[in-house]
Amino acid sequence: MNGLLILFIAVTAIAVLLQAGVLLGMYFAMRKTSAKVESLAEEVKTKVLPTAELAHSMMSDLRPKIETVVDNVSVSTTMLRGQMERIDATLTDIVDRTRLQVIRADEFVNSTMDKLEETREAVQRTVVSPVRHISGLMHGVGAGFEALFSRRRARGPVTAAQDEMFI
Repeated sequence: MNGLLILFIAVTAIAVLLQAGVLLGMYFAMRKTSAKVESLAEEVKTKVLPTAELAHSMMSDLRPKIETVVDNVSVSTTMLRGQMERIDATLTDIVDRTRLQVIRADEFVNSTMDKLEETREAVQRTVVSPVRHISGLMHGVGAGFEALFSRRRARGPVTAAQDEMFI
């Protein structure tokens, strides 16, 4: 059992030494990595941070201007929308009024045409027809006088052909 104890102590000692070596290797690797990280951090400080600070200062300076532009665009859009609504209302009113005037003009033309037709019929009925009757009567009277006076001059027999023409 003594031998077993010595063997167990030796294995434990080797494990402890092995563990110490691993820890020592990790220490050196961490030290090396830490040096690289520090050099990268220094590079970031010298190159990236000034750029970031410049961008931040530019954003700080431009922020009010951008807000003003956005506000102006918003106000302009609101005004434009209002103007477009007014233009739409005006155009709708113009179209409605024009449609009404066209309807009124059409009714006026139709009414005028109807009155002209009525006037034509009235003139036909009251002037042209009586004038035709009077003209026919005058032709008849004239033909009668002509026939009467031509008989006295000719004093000849009246032929049937002449009578037919008279009628």
